[in-house]
Amino acid sequence: MISALNRLVDFVEEHLTEDFDVVGLARTLGTTEYHLRRMFSSLAGMPLSEYVRRRRMTVAAADVVRGRDDLLSIAVRHGYGSTEAFGRAFRAVHGAGPGDVRRDGGPLRTQPQLRFRLSVEGSRPMDTRIVDRPAFRLVGHAVRVPLIHHGVNPHIQRHISALPKEEHLRLKRLGDTEPRGLLQVSDDVDPDGAEGSALTYLHGVAVSADRPVPDDLDAIDVPGGRWAVFRTTGPHPQVLQETWAATATDWFPSNPWRLRPGPSIVTILDHAADFRTATCELWLPVEPA
Repeated sequence: MISALNRLVDFVEEHLTEDFDVVGLARTLGTTEYHLRRMFSSLAGMPLSEYVRRRRMTVAAADVVRGRDDLLSIAVRHGYGSTEAFGRAFRAVHGAGPGDVRRDGGPLRTQPQLRFRLSVEGSRPMDTRIVDRPAFRLVGHAVRVPLIHHGVNPHIQRHISALPKEEHLRLKRLGDTEPRGLLQVSDDVDPDGAEGSALTYLHGVAVSADRPVPDDLDAIDVPGGRWAVFRTTGPHPQVLQETWAATATDWFPSNPWRLRPGPSIVTILDHAADFRTATCELWLPVEPA
């Protein structure tokens, strides 16, 4: 995976001034666009699209400062049809317009070219199992919320808090298959994993694929396939979020699996009365790499 990410970075540099085919590159590298984008955003700390934008504006800034060409020529060279569109993109990265930078020499916010390296990590073993599951359904109450990487998501918290206690009990009675218990489901997640991007959050349970869904509940049909299940214990939600990040930094680079499209699922197996500590399972859909 590390070599694939570095090839992606090289590919970006080779095609900075033009559109490029990530799908075709992923196929050449023996992986999928979905997995490549998810691993890039997890390890780089930014979506691939944001990295490309920053790199393009870093290179464009050098052209602006040199002053050899007019701004329209620079804009067209870097894929923009007008100086206005180029100026907006330039200002979004550097905090100043190209005319100001040409006059003053800055300010400039440079994005260095990334290089991924394998470091010695993983001193703490990850409690993982691979599960082969037939098709099933996730049923419950769904809502669109923004993605938040760290800490409690207040939008999800409000969604769950609005459900009466009786509804939680009703959902528990509906569940009849793995993953067991009340589930926290994230679906339709942007492959780039951009902070603030919208996702579908479902608070519910897993049921058999042929089980009818009550009219007042939402449903997500999940096809059969394999899942990597990571068990976590400790401060909540910190340990869960750290484990989620470690799947990208430690587990996927050293195991013959890759992410496939599908929902990610968290089930809380046990927790303290104040929820400050918990034992959880994180279910991620995977396929052989």
